[in-house]
Amino acid sequence: MPDEEGHPDVAEMELGAVLSALADPLRRRVVRELAAGPDGEARTCSSFALPVGKATVTHHFRVLREAGLVRQVDRGNSRMATLRRADLEQRFPGLLALLVAEG
Repeated sequence: MPDEEGHPDVAEMELGAVLSALADPLRRRVVRELAAGPDGEARTCSSFALPVGKATVTHHFRVLREAGLVRQVDRGNSRMATLRRADLEQRFPGLLALLVAEG
């Protein structure tokens, strides 16, 4: 069962949900940028400069969070997103390498 913020446990991460989240090019871009950065890097949603409105950015990060691709933490008046690198490698080995190679 997902935690109170909507992050699924590693065992609950479903391939269909992950692939559906990654089907969108903007969400794939977010994951690629996080994967290319240092492990544990936390970034605000606005730091990705997605070419969409605030409500759409919120939607994209909710999809990424609920699929288990990112962990979001509230920090003051913003939310920080971190790639769940170790969890993804454990559940879907090689997926992040494919995404980084695509970019």
